[in-house]
Amino acid sequence: MADLIAPSILSADFARLGEEVDNVLKAGADIVHFDVMDNHFVPNLTIGPLVCDALRKHGVTAPIDVHLMIEPVDRIIPDFAKAGASYITFHPEASRHIDRSLQMIRDLGCKSGLVFNPATPLSYLEHVLDKVDMILLMSVNPGFGGQSFLPSALPKLRQARQIIDDSGFDIRLEIDGGVNTSNIREIKAAGADTFVAGSAIFGKPDYKAVIDEMRAEMAKA
Repeated sequence: MADLIAPSILSADFARLGEEVDNVLKAGADIVHFDVMDNHFVPNLTIGPLVCDALRKHGVTAPIDVHLMIEPVDRIIPDFAKAGASYITFHPEASRHIDRSLQMIRDLGCKSGLVFNPATPLSYLEHVLDKVDMILLMSVNPGFGGQSFLPSALPKLRQARQIIDDSGFDIRLEIDGGVNTSNIREIKAAGADTFVAGSAIFGKPDYKAVIDEMRAEMAKA
């Protein structure tokens, strides 16, 4: 499975968001990552389906990876699907019926996924692996960009990789939080194949240089 770089637009310049997304994709990024926060499930408020729809109308054709940090999730899933989301992932704590929410995402034509906070056990996966297209592990506590990577995510990544490999399903393993050029090699070695990076990319003057360095580091894993 190819490794994918997914810049988080949370760290982009929102005054010129379409241009920022165009530039980061031209620089070699694969996926556009949306951090959707509701100031309820997490202590911040960010973006909604209108921004996703606006980027599609702007001409963005790359996959859009929507990470819902909201509660409840079922009300907003159809809106993001209609707005052009490719992946929709949510936290198991934010859904009364995890199986139903996952199935809803797929029924609407998107790929589905579960997100695990640093202290959330992977046992939620046990009965729904057949409905999961992506597992997203948080390597920070969600709610803010620019945090440092938590090393406890590495053994959890290895555990998730084993679960995926044993399942036989085609499931992506994504990591989000504090990913940068200095730690992406060990993150890749632990089993991740999809890498969310916000300030590590958008905070630098040359997006292509950062993404190229990330890929070079991953190749050493």
